[in-house]
Amino acid sequence: MSFKGLQPIMYGGREVWPVIEGGKGVSATNHASSGAWAAAGGIGTVSAVNADSYDAEGKIIPQVYDQLTRKERHEQLIRYAIDGGVEQVRRAYDIAGGKGAININVLWEMGGAQAVLEGVLERTRGLVAGVTCGAGMPYRLSEIAARFNVNYLPIVSSGRAFRALWKRAYHKVSDLMAAVVYEDPWLAGGHNGLSNAEDPTKPEDPYPRVKQLRDMMRKEGVSDDVPIVMAGGVWYLREWDDWIDNPELGPIAFQFGTRPLLTHESPIPQEWKDELRNLEPGDVLLHKFSPTGFYSSAVRNSFLRNLEARSDRQIPYSRVEAGEHTVQLDAGVKGKNFWVTPKDRDRARSWVAEGHTEALKTPDDTVVFVSTEERATIRKDQADCMGCLSHCGFSAWKDHDDYSTGRLADPRSFCIQKTLQDIAHGGPVDENLMFAGHAAYRFRQDPFYSNNFTPTVKQLVERILTGD
Repeated sequence: MSFKGLQPIMYGGREVWPVIEGGKGVSATNHASSGAWAAAGGIGTVSAVNADSYDAEGKIIPQVYDQLTRKERHEQLIRYAIDGGVEQVRRAYDIAGGKGAININVLWEMGGAQAVLEGVLERTRGLVAGVTCGAGMPYRLSEIAARFNVNYLPIVSSGRAFRALWKRAYHKVSDLMAAVVYEDPWLAGGHNGLSNAEDPTKPEDPYPRVKQLRDMMRKEGVSDDVPIVMAGGVWYLREWDDWIDNPELGPIAFQFGTRPLLTHESPIPQEWKDELRNLEPGDVLLHKFSPTGFYSSAVRNSFLRNLEARSDRQIPYSRVEAGEHTVQLDAGVKGKNFWVTPKDRDRARSWVAEGHTEALKTPDDTVVFVSTEERATIRKDQADCMGCLSHCGFSAWKDHDDYSTGRLADPRSFCIQKTLQDIAHGGPVDENLMFAGHAAYRFRQDPFYSNNFTPTVKQLVERILTGD
């Protein structure tokens, strides 16, 4: 396969390679990986989602939430997030040594996103080149960027989403929009913007979708100098050769989220790195268990399989006898107002016989069956909620007004903050959520990684620029 090669672009006042490190939240990217990526001439991305901060000896400060109320714990979370984000940016900037550029990445759906972003930018003036932001509709991103005079790079999964953001807010701050990130909703790791109109089981070719995005940008008067960043499923650049210097698409940059996980500078624990080498095609699952309500992609390990099994042990009920709900549930519940089908009552009895003795109500008029131990974990995690999301399906928290979504807390989900903090800081990889893009199986196939070779970030960037 031929590879015509990438040309440097101007960004943040200097020439950089149009290769961007994806910002992976909750300590899966940090200053070491993003600083090294910038030092290699690319755009490194510090995650400002629950970033680590350090004590006087340089040890990571554990994020402990000892306040009594969720609102107070949420305020603690914001303080941790700002301190951590600032620390990571400063360290990354030092490592970069004046080369490349440092971006920060935030999820708009994280709790206190605006306060965190403003807090980090306030204390890192002149160090951050741009802010990438997705997961939700970050209308206010452009006005925040204008206040701190930084570039912004919205993350979208369709031309339609871009148009809504542009019309409502971004057209007012067009000069600071440095790029638009197209994140493939079927292939990217972490949370993705799959809409209700799209089928999670039927991936679409990104080319027509990106062409549609460029057409939409041109129609709205966005300059062709603004690159589109292709994110999700990018491995070898030679496979994208027909995208480079393609007048239909305009300038394209490329984002790498999964490949930088397996480098010397990557902060993830060794066990996680080892696991990446063993993945097969299909081992990454696009699932709907996240408490954000978004689809997301993660390795289908015991943690995810357990969530799949829990949702499979689920039956609908009515509060009165109605339709096919002709019998009362007599397993896992107390009280008589659970009417179900005879077949579902028999299934429930069999689950109880297997040890799943507790039926927990969901927001959708169903019950799921779990063990006593599992129920205790779910209830504790819900009670310990520290408000890490703007809206959380698992704990029914929201970060404003009355601090409640008004819906029942959903036992089919999980505490995302707890599991991501645990896996990033050495917890068992099989018992935690392990985000990865769908191309992660290629670690096993790519000769670059054979004989257990782990590159430095510099070696990886050099390799990527050759087309491999």
